[in-house]
Amino acid sequence: MQSKPDIFIAPPCLDEITLLFQDEHLLLINKPSGLLSLSGKNPLNKDSVHFRLVQDFPTATLLHRLDFGTSGIMLVALNKPVNAQLTKQFQAGTISKTYCAILHGHLAQDSGIIDLPIAKDPPNFPLQKICYATGKNALTQYSVIERIASPPSTRVLFTPISGRTHQLRIHSRELGHPILGCDLYKNAESQTMATRLLLHATSICFEHPITDERIEGMSDCPF
Repeated sequence: MQSKPDIFIAPPCLDEITLLFQDEHLLLINKPSGLLSLSGKNPLNKDSVHFRLVQDFPTATLLHRLDFGTSGIMLVALNKPVNAQLTKQFQAGTISKTYCAILHGHLAQDSGIIDLPIAKDPPNFPLQKICYATGKNALTQYSVIERIASPPSTRVLFTPISGRTHQLRIHSRELGHPILGCDLYKNAESQTMATRLLLHATSICFEHPITDERIEGMSDCPF
Protein backbone atom coordinates (compact mmCIF):
# COMPACT_ATOMS: atom_id res chain seq x y z
CA MET A 1 0.00 0.00 0.00
CA GLN A 2 1.40 3.36 -1.02
CA SER A 3 2.35 5.92 1.61
CA LYS A 4 0.88 9.39 1.62
CA PRO A 5 3.43 12.00 0.47
CA ASP A 6 4.95 14.29 3.07
CA ILE A 7 3.54 17.75 2.33
CA PHE A 8 4.54 19.31 5.65
CA ILE A 9 6.28 22.69 5.41
CA ALA A 10 7.82 23.81 8.69
CA PRO A 11 7.07 27.41 9.72
CA PRO A 12 10.16 29.51 10.49
CA CYS A 13 11.73 28.77 13.88
CA LEU A 14 13.11 31.95 15.43
CA ASP A 15 14.35 30.28 18.62
CA GLU A 16 18.05 29.48 18.88
CA ILE A 17 19.82 26.22 19.71
CA THR A 18 21.46 26.44 23.14
CA LEU A 19 24.84 24.81 23.74
CA LEU A 20 24.75 22.98 27.08
CA PHE A 21 28.14 21.19 26.95
CA GLN A 22 31.04 21.08 24.52
CA ASP A 23 34.38 19.33 24.28
CA GLU A 24 36.44 18.25 21.29
CA HIS A 25 34.45 15.01 20.93
CA LEU A 26 30.78 15.83 21.42
CA LEU A 27 28.11 18.40 22.14
CA LEU A 28 25.03 18.48 24.31
CA ILE A 29 22.52 20.96 22.93
CA ASN A 30 19.02 22.16 23.71
CA LYS A 31 16.68 21.96 20.72
CA PRO A 32 13.80 24.45 20.56
CA SER A 33 10.27 23.30 19.79
CA GLY A 34 9.32 23.88 16.17
CA LEU A 35 12.70 22.98 14.64
CA LEU A 36 13.36 19.87 12.55
CA SER A 37 16.20 17.61 13.71
CA LEU A 38 17.31 16.95 10.10
CA SER A 39 16.59 18.95 6.97
CA GLY A 40 13.72 17.61 4.85
CA LYS A 41 13.76 16.66 1.18
CA ASN A 42 11.68 19.75 0.40
CA PRO A 43 14.08 22.74 0.07
CA LEU A 44 11.63 24.78 2.13
CA ASN A 45 12.50 22.49 5.05
CA LYS A 46 16.25 23.15 4.97
CA ASP A 47 16.43 24.73 8.42
CA SER A 48 17.13 22.09 11.07
CA VAL A 49 19.28 21.27 14.07
CA HIS A 50 21.88 19.62 11.81
CA PHE A 51 21.84 22.44 9.24
CA ARG A 52 22.47 25.03 11.95
CA LEU A 53 25.14 23.05 13.77
CA VAL A 54 27.33 22.32 10.75
CA GLN A 55 27.73 26.06 10.17
CA ASP A 56 29.96 26.13 13.29
CA PHE A 57 30.78 22.41 13.66
CA PRO A 58 31.25 21.04 10.11
CA THR A 59 31.82 17.45 11.29
CA ALA A 60 28.76 17.31 13.59
CA THR A 61 26.45 14.30 13.22
CA LEU A 62 23.19 13.63 15.04
CA LEU A 63 23.01 10.40 17.03
CA HIS A 64 19.25 10.58 17.58
CA ARG A 65 16.34 12.84 16.75
CA LEU A 66 13.61 14.72 18.54
CA ASP A 67 10.24 15.25 16.89
CA PHE A 68 9.60 18.65 15.32
CA GLY A 69 7.45 19.85 18.23
CA THR A 70 9.59 18.31 20.99
CA SER A 71 12.18 20.45 22.72
CA GLY A 72 15.10 19.47 24.88
CA ILE A 73 18.48 17.85 25.14
CA MET A 74 20.24 16.15 22.23
CA LEU A 75 23.63 14.40 21.99
CA VAL A 76 25.81 15.26 18.98
CA ALA A 77 29.06 13.59 17.87
CA LEU A 78 31.90 15.67 16.43
CA ASN A 79 33.82 12.90 14.64
CA LYS A 80 33.21 9.47 13.15
CA PRO A 81 34.89 7.33 15.88
CA VAL A 82 32.84 9.06 18.58
CA ASN A 83 29.71 8.69 16.48
CA ALA A 84 30.37 4.96 16.10
CA GLN A 85 31.01 4.43 19.81
CA LEU A 86 27.94 6.35 20.94
CA THR A 87 25.80 4.61 18.33
CA LYS A 88 26.85 1.29 19.90
CA GLN A 89 25.67 2.60 23.27
CA PHE A 90 22.29 3.53 21.80
CA GLN A 91 21.99 0.11 20.17
CA ALA A 92 22.95 -1.64 23.43
CA GLY A 93 20.34 0.34 25.34
CA THR A 94 22.86 1.78 27.80
CA ILE A 95 21.95 5.40 27.07
CA SER A 96 19.03 6.49 29.24
CA LYS A 97 16.74 9.46 28.61
CA THR A 98 13.90 11.16 30.44
CA TYR A 99 11.18 13.49 29.21
CA CYS A 100 8.72 15.82 30.89
CA ALA A 101 5.21 16.09 29.43
CA ILE A 102 1.80 17.45 30.34
CA LEU A 103 -1.05 15.08 29.55
CA HIS A 104 -4.77 15.66 29.13
CA GLY A 105 -6.83 14.82 32.22
CA HIS A 106 -5.78 13.18 35.48
CA LEU A 107 -3.96 9.84 35.44
CA ALA A 108 -5.41 7.33 37.88
CA GLN A 109 -2.09 5.67 38.72
CA ASP A 110 0.96 7.46 40.13
CA SER A 111 3.30 5.34 38.00
CA GLY A 112 3.23 2.53 35.50
CA ILE A 113 4.62 0.92 32.38
CA ILE A 114 3.05 1.18 28.92
CA ASP A 115 3.85 -1.92 26.88
CA LEU A 116 2.38 -1.57 23.38
CA PRO A 117 4.13 -2.51 20.09
CA ILE A 118 4.44 0.25 17.48
CA ALA A 119 4.40 -0.11 13.68
CA LYS A 120 4.44 2.22 10.71
CA ASP A 121 1.04 3.13 9.25
CA PRO A 122 1.85 3.90 5.56
CA PRO A 123 -1.68 4.88 4.45
CA ASN A 124 -1.77 7.44 7.26
CA PHE A 125 1.83 8.73 7.11
CA PRO A 126 3.35 10.16 9.27
CA LEU A 127 1.22 8.38 11.86
CA GLN A 128 2.40 5.27 13.66
CA LYS A 129 -0.03 2.65 14.97
CA ILE A 130 -0.27 0.05 17.71
CA CYS A 131 0.01 -3.36 16.05
CA TYR A 132 0.63 -6.70 17.76
CA ALA A 133 1.20 -8.44 14.41
CA THR A 134 3.90 -6.24 12.86
CA GLY A 135 4.83 -3.76 15.58
CA LYS A 136 8.18 -3.55 17.33
CA ASN A 137 8.29 -3.86 21.11
CA ALA A 138 7.89 -0.48 22.81
CA LEU A 139 8.10 0.15 26.55
CA THR A 140 7.55 3.43 28.38
CA GLN A 141 7.82 3.99 32.13
CA TYR A 142 5.93 6.95 33.57
CA SER A 143 5.57 8.63 36.93
CA VAL A 144 3.24 11.46 37.92
CA ILE A 145 4.93 14.70 39.01
CA GLU A 146 1.73 16.66 39.68
CA ARG A 147 -1.95 16.73 38.86
CA ILE A 148 -3.04 20.18 37.71
CA ALA A 149 -6.56 21.30 38.65
CA SER A 150 -7.33 23.74 35.84
CA PRO A 151 -7.39 22.76 33.12
CA PRO A 152 -7.42 19.14 34.31
CA SER A 153 -4.01 17.80 33.26
CA THR A 154 -1.08 15.81 34.61
CA ARG A 155 2.63 16.56 34.53
CA VAL A 156 4.57 13.32 34.11
CA LEU A 157 8.13 12.12 33.81
CA PHE A 158 8.62 9.59 31.01
CA THR A 159 11.51 7.14 30.85
CA PRO A 160 11.36 5.36 27.49
CA ILE A 161 12.96 1.92 27.58
CA SER A 162 12.83 1.67 23.78
CA GLY A 163 13.13 4.44 21.22
CA ARG A 164 10.38 4.02 18.63
CA THR A 165 9.16 6.86 16.41
CA HIS A 166 6.43 8.87 18.17
CA GLN A 167 6.58 6.42 21.09
CA LEU A 168 5.72 8.81 23.92
CA ARG A 169 3.01 10.54 21.91
CA ILE A 170 1.16 7.39 20.82
CA HIS A 171 1.63 5.65 24.17
CA SER A 172 0.13 8.67 25.94
CA ARG A 173 -2.92 8.59 23.69
CA GLU A 174 -3.35 4.84 24.21
CA LEU A 175 -3.21 5.46 27.95
CA GLY A 176 -6.22 7.72 27.42
CA HIS A 177 -4.28 10.91 28.16
CA PRO A 178 -2.71 12.45 25.02
CA ILE A 179 0.08 15.01 25.34
CA LEU A 180 -1.26 18.56 25.21
CA GLY A 181 -0.59 20.29 21.90
CA CYS A 182 0.03 17.07 19.97
CA ASP A 183 -1.38 17.33 16.43
CA LEU A 184 -1.12 13.63 15.55
CA TYR A 185 -2.22 11.68 18.62
CA LYS A 186 -5.01 13.62 20.25
CA ASN A 187 -8.59 13.70 21.47
CA ALA A 188 -11.30 16.32 21.01
CA GLU A 189 -9.66 18.77 23.44
CA SER A 190 -5.99 18.00 23.89
CA GLN A 191 -4.45 19.67 20.83
CA THR A 192 -6.02 23.08 21.43
CA MET A 193 -5.03 23.15 25.12
CA ALA A 194 -1.45 24.21 24.30
CA THR A 195 0.23 26.31 21.61
CA ARG A 196 3.04 23.76 21.25
CA LEU A 197 3.65 20.07 21.95
CA LEU A 198 4.22 19.89 25.70
CA LEU A 199 6.99 17.31 25.52
CA HIS A 200 10.57 18.13 26.55
CA ALA A 201 13.67 15.93 26.72
CA THR A 202 15.00 16.66 30.20
CA SER A 203 18.02 14.37 30.56
CA ILE A 204 20.36 12.00 28.78
CA CYS A 205 22.89 9.74 30.50
CA PHE A 206 25.78 8.01 28.66
CA GLU A 207 29.41 6.91 28.90
CA HIS A 208 31.81 9.46 27.46
CA PRO A 209 33.42 7.58 24.53
CA ILE A 210 36.93 8.85 25.31
CA THR A 211 37.10 9.30 29.09
CA ASP A 212 34.59 6.52 30.02
CA GLU A 213 33.07 8.97 32.49
CA ARG A 214 29.34 8.60 33.04
CA ILE A 215 27.83 11.87 31.82
CA GLU A 216 24.35 13.07 32.76
CA GLY A 217 23.20 16.03 30.71
CA MET A 218 20.22 18.03 31.93
CA SER A 219 17.84 20.51 30.29
CA ASP A 220 15.25 22.36 32.39
CA CYS A 221 11.67 21.99 31.21
CA PRO A 222 10.36 25.32 29.83
CA PHE A 223 6.68 24.69 30.64
